[in-house]
Amino acid sequence: MNAGKDVYCEKPMVQHIDDGKAVVEAWQKSNRIMHVGSQRVSSVVYQKAKDLLKSGAIGELNMVEAWWDRNSAIGAWQYSIPPDASTATCDWDRFQGRAPHVAWDAKRFFRWRNYRDYGTGVAGDLFVHLFSGMHFVTGAIGPSRVYATGGLRFWKDGRDVPDLLLGLYDYAATEQHPAFNLVLRVNFEDGSQENSGFRFIGSEGIMTIGSGVTISKSPSSSEPGYTVDTFAKATREEFLREYHKQYPSQRANADSMRPERDEKYLPPEGYSDHFEHHRVFIEAVRSRKPVVEDPVFGFRAAGPALLSNISYFEQRMCTWDPKTMALG
Repeated sequence: MNAGKDVYCEKPMVQHIDDGKAVVEAWQKSNRIMHVGSQRVSSVVYQKAKDLLKSGAIGELNMVEAWWDRNSAIGAWQYSIPPDASTATCDWDRFQGRAPHVAWDAKRFFRWRNYRDYGTGVAGDLFVHLFSGMHFVTGAIGPSRVYATGGLRFWKDGRDVPDLLLGLYDYAATEQHPAFNLVLRVNFEDGSQENSGFRFIGSEGIMTIGSGVTISKSPSSSEPGYTVDTFAKATREEFLREYHKQYPSQRANADSMRPERDEKYLPPEGYSDHFEHHRVFIEAVRSRKPVVEDPVFGFRAAGPALLSNISYFEQRMCTWDPKTMALG
């Protein structure tokens, strides 16, 4: 950017949380286009979810669950190593960058996501996608508290990052959304096929995001219900008489049965949010119009993901100021 270039940057935007502000400042000073590579923010699926949430389709949001489960060697970063791999065919010194320099190791070079020296583990690879999608849908900018736990449960292949990670995040209320909690999970050995998604849990329904968007509702009853089994018989009978006077239409009959319904929205056949995300960048380069996933958005997704690693490895809760993008 300092050299006048527009930038497409894969997620997470930075490997180390201390680098985030420098990237943001370079972008602000250079007035260049910078687009961070989490494709959900360019997806028509997530735009539909955003519109539905804003319209009150599930009432008031109070919790979000997100997951990404894998059950394959490639999914767990066991990438293939070419038989001719050596320092003659791989620029090992350049690859190591500012990481501690060690002797040539083809596994560390080709399976770099498994090592803290070069990658960002489960949180930086996959949590950041979930943060990006959720922030886009809700308008949230980040949590105030971060706690993560998990462990290395199956892929004990020399990696120094967990293959199971669970995260809990507190989001404060803003003008865009009420306070809510986020639960994230990534598991690299779940006994099933790979799947990922979201459940947005509201006061009037649940919105699920997978290949499309589903709204599930069961219309709530206006009656509060009662627990009178332990009342004396006369007291119970008096309570029920008054209760049914107040809620006459709620007595058990055919009309009191409430329907359940799901609304499903699917993208066009063959739609690719990967393609769309790159198209958005190219269009921005040509038009000079800003992108959604600029460095501020990108760091607000990367920040809590990287804090998840800090929380996990240091076994503590972390605080974060999402407005200033700084540790609390």
